[in-house]
Amino acid sequence: MQISSRFTIAVHALICIEMFKNDRKVTSDFIASSVNVNPVVIRRLLQQLKKAGIVQVMRGSGGTDTARPIDEITLLDIYNAVECVDEGGLFHFHENPNQLCPVGRNIHAVLDVRLDEIQKAMEKEMGSVTIQDVLNDTKRLA
Repeated sequence: MQISSRFTIAVHALICIEMFKNDRKVTSDFIASSVNVNPVVIRRLLQQLKKAGIVQVMRGSGGTDTARPIDEITLLDIYNAVECVDEGGLFHFHENPNQLCPVGRNIHAVLDVRLDEIQKAMEKEMGSVTIQDVLNDTKRLA
């Protein structure tokens, strides 16, 4: 299990938007230069964030801004916007464990509830951290 880099790149992009929006037009090219990825990666993420109501993207080279206050945008909001998790499940379980084996026959009963609890704990923690928190930490270190 590993959360893709889309999540951290999206957080990085939002922090760039907030750090620089008063000084310059924050474009996908500008964000891409900070993240050090191809601007197409940023454009795709910005479209996902826009669809989730997290950012506003002005057409052409108009730049980007947040669509709502950053103290209301959580890491969980970003995760839900950019990660492609099947039906809310963070953990992908192998499909056909051997029912003739005592481990294979019982592994779902043993792990399903625990994995669900782990995912809920992660989501609760992500829901408690806002982009404002991350921006504050970034400014402290800058």
